[in-house]
Amino acid sequence: MRGKVVSVEKDKHLVTVAHEEVKDYMPAMTMPFTLRDDWAFEVLVPGDNIAATLVVDGTQSWLEDVVITKESADTSNPAGAGSAEPKAGDEVPNYRLINQDNKVIRIQDYRGKALLLTFIYTRCPLPDQCSLMSNNFATIVQELQKTPELVAKTHLLSISFDPEYDTPKVLRSYGAAVTGKYSEETFSHWEFASGSADEVKGIAQFFGLRYYNNEESGNQQIIHSLRTAIIDPDGKLYKLYHGNEWKPGDVTADLVKASTEAQSKRTTVHGKTPPEKPTSPTPRP
Repeated sequence: MRGKVVSVEKDKHLVTVAHEEVKDYMPAMTMPFTLRDDWAFEVLVPGDNIAATLVVDGTQSWLEDVVITKESADTSNPAGAGSAEPKAGDEVPNYRLINQDNKVIRIQDYRGKALLLTFIYTRCPLPDQCSLMSNNFATIVQELQKTPELVAKTHLLSISFDPEYDTPKVLRSYGAAVTGKYSEETFSHWEFASGSADEVKGIAQFFGLRYYNNEESGNQQIIHSLRTAIIDPDGKLYKLYHGNEWKPGDVTADLVKASTEAQSKRTTVHGKTPPEKPTSPTPRP
């Protein structure tokens, strides 16, 4: 694999690389990789050119056998590197996307339900990146389906940041395969969506995904990091997860809590919960 270093995180053993196509394996992308060569962190800086072996072993991937070519100037700072992420309780804007059925959807369409969303692209072959996010979501869906009441209170959404390739047709095929239902999949509980480059950029940046300005091509490309979020039934951020270390069981529990806590708040008036079955209708004050 060959590319240009965008950022270096020594404490996490990560290096983000805007890499060229890995022939017959994965398209060009800007994304973080685990780097096993500790010595490289002593010399690597953004702007360096890098060549390495990409190793994929079971559910893990990493770079090794690194060769570094130093550049005289750093021209590869990611756009929006210092942008703040949303905090729990922040209102999530009503972003517009296009789902697998080529229908317009908006974030506010899911008001009244706890919405779990993540970011993927269907051509990502690494087992610890997008594939893991989709497999985790499939596990969460299976757990929720054990309780029909929870299915009615929750919704899942996978958003592709590769809109040029991930058309509604591609997303429908990918989603049906991930759920294992194929032609029987209705996407009533778990949808797959993308949108225009600007639409995807808006929602991606809101949740903390950054963009890289490629000086050579003049194009701006998302940095493929991992973000997963729960939006509560009132449209506010409930929790934001970084990376790939979260567990489906923990997120399922958080999703269920988000669906019930918001409902509890709405039914509470001045700190008191009204009786479940009022004897007569009472006009609101």
